Amino acid sequence: MTRTKALAWAGGVSYLLMVGLLVGGAPRASGTAHGVGALLAVSLLVGMLRRKPMPALALALLGSTAVVVGTPSSVHQSLTVSYQGQFLSYLAVDLVLGYIVAHCARRASTVAVAVSFVVQLLVIGVFAQGDSLTVNGVIALLAMAASCIAGLLIRERREHAVALRSQEVAEAVTSERLRIARELHDMVAHSIGIIAIQAGVGSRVIQTQPAQAREALRAIEATSRETLSGLRRTLVSLRQADRNEAASEQSSLAPAPGLVDIERLAAAATDAGVRVDVRRSGSQRPLPADIDLSAYRIVQEALTNVSRHAGTGRCRVTLDYGNEELSVEIVDEGRGTTANGPAHGFGIIGMRERVSLLGGHLSAGPRPEGGFRVAARLPLPTPVTLAAEAR
Repeated sequence: MTRTKALAWAGGVSYLLMVGLLVGGAPRASGTAHGVGALLAVSLLVGMLRRKPMPALALALLGSTAVVVGTPSSVHQSLTVSYQGQFLSYLAVDLVLGYIVAHCARRASTVAVAVSFVVQLLVIGVFAQGDSLTVNGVIALLAMAASCIAGLLIRERREHAVALRSQEVAEAVTSERLRIARELHDMVAHSIGIIAIQAGVGSRVIQTQPAQAREALRAIEATSRETLSGLRRTLVSLRQADRNEAASEQSSLAPAPGLVDIERLAAAATDAGVRVDVRRSGSQRPLPADIDLSAYRIVQEALTNVSRHAGTGRCRVTLDYGNEELSVEIVDEGRGTTANGPAHGFGIIGMRERVSLLGGHLSAGPRPEGGFRVAARLPLPTPVTLAAEAR
């Protein structure tokens, strides 16, 4: 850092030396040559401008003013022409000013614009003569305005880009929170519901039917272990800071559930008192991981709602593997929607979000003939489908 600062200040000193060489080393050169030379010499201030913009502006003002003041002339006509060219050196100041407006704080930018405006107008007012005074003054104002406008546009574009990035980050965080909330709800709510039912069964028959009570306790143990495994899997996915550790832990965990686990899900529901009839149709094949998991979660949530709210001992799960979409339907013959039914919780909302993210359609509601129906259609990507069929 010290070396960088030293190089920046060395550039500033070199700029002053070059301006002094222009004025003192070539006194008979035209004012235009001096102005263009000072404009090119401002490139030496680039390093200093990035780190010390206000001192860089001060050096640019000092050097440009020295070019205007230090160039001698012999006759009135040549004096006028010479000064018109010398004022080109202030374009270097305008370039520095545009950078300050674009990158510095608004208060510093305001001070820089005010100081530059006063210095340029004073120098032009003192050293310009006749018609040259008006022309040079207007040109200086236009050049300064153009540099400030360009700086403002760059500032607004940068601020807009920062705002867009912040918005993207916020949306990504919100989306991830919703995904985690859906996963936790689908997994924990289902498991806790099964555990509550089994615990109730066990407490009622523990004195009269010890064997059935033991079965209920085994089901509670199995469901609890499965829930803990799912929670660990979710927590591991959140530990992104140490990817190696996450990968090593994930390798020892079971994979994410899918439609191949529907029978196990149905068995758990049967243990909770709801007999599940699983029907499959179409060309069964491996599905993309997100679709497979979402379909599983939809069935899981629907079975949880049947166990809690339907008041029936039967339901049907239908999986149809179509060429272009996967259809999932869960139908029961229970009481439909109640005051505390599934339509009033987060389960249906979570299912709708999952299906919406996959570009599908979900319908959920009571059936005219009685009971409740959940139906989801999840579109299947054509390349994945074709690749699966090719196997």
